[in-house]
Amino acid sequence: MTQGAGSGLSQAEAFARIRLLRSPRIGPVTFAQLLARYGSGEAAVEALPHLAKAGGGHHQLASADAVRREVEAVKRHGARYLFHDQPDYPHLLAECEGAPPVITYRGDLSLASKPVVAMVGARNASAAAVKLAREFASGLSAEGFVVVSGLARGIDGAAHEGAFPKTIGVIASGIEIAYPPQHADLQERIASEGLLIAEQPPGTEPRGSHFPSRNRIIAGLALGTLVVEAAVKSGSLITARLAGEYGREVMAIPGSPLDARSHGCNHLIREGAVLVQEPSDVVELLSTFDGAPRSTFREPVQAYDAMLDAIAPADLSEAEPADIAQLLTNAPVAVDELIRQSGTSAAAVQLALLELEIAGRLERHAGGRVSLCEP
Repeated sequence: MTQGAGSGLSQAEAFARIRLLRSPRIGPVTFAQLLARYGSGEAAVEALPHLAKAGGGHHQLASADAVRREVEAVKRHGARYLFHDQPDYPHLLAECEGAPPVITYRGDLSLASKPVVAMVGARNASAAAVKLAREFASGLSAEGFVVVSGLARGIDGAAHEGAFPKTIGVIASGIEIAYPPQHADLQERIASEGLLIAEQPPGTEPRGSHFPSRNRIIAGLALGTLVVEAAVKSGSLITARLAGEYGREVMAIPGSPLDARSHGCNHLIREGAVLVQEPSDVVELLSTFDGAPRSTFREPVQAYDAMLDAIAPADLSEAEPADIAQLLTNAPVAVDELIRQSGTSAAAVQLALLELEIAGRLERHAGGRVSLCEP
């Protein structure tokens, strides 16, 4: 099985982790909780039927044959797997809530360990903004920064081209699928001379739900995110919001109030993003970044380590899944509130929630909230 350098994982453990992550209702948060509780992917796979039964349902693991086909496809396309606890996994990304437990990549993985800045913006960007993005990326690259973006049309493509070859492309599809098709050559150049990252397994076509997931990786890899041009309702602002949640710098280039494509950047600045007008502004901001951003564009986020600690197999008082389910409705509620109302330990509530989720009865939402699944 293709793995990252110095993996420290056995073939069986790597296979089990991939199978676990490809199974229904197992996302990054649930995956992390299962590994925290059982210590390995192999043990978590063995425990799934028991967890689902305790939660009042059943669980169907991903087919072992399907995982074998995926592994072969990764090899065939010249890609490699990287697991969240391997030494080469980007440390900034590892700090983020819900970081992908497994990614596939092609190219120079060392680029992700250098100072990285994210550049994002409108797909239907103005010609002036595209030129500006290319110049900013070139200037940042000359100063030793690696530019990460999402290989979309407009600002993303210009950022990659300006920074090339010191650029990282994060895609919303399988590692071998180019989207948009007109960026196929650019994507291949990045995979050959830069770094290309995919969270989805090979053969996966991009879907709408994949793009916010891709955006969290872009924001998580970088010291800061720069929005060049964007409307108020755009994926670029999702990336900026995630960067703020991760405690990273959020920067924006101001634009004309007469152009709707600038309204998103102007909104970010009004909400606390740092206004930048030339590459040296970004260099100064990120070169002195010490974990205390000067931008104030922030949204509260649940402490991920605390959540994982809560699921560890210690101090488990009784909390039956049925009892926790009685406290839930289809309206999302904070886990902290469930702990208060149940009168049991955080560890016991988290375990009950995990059992309900594996059984297909629980849905997780942003901000550490949960609800019963819609019937």
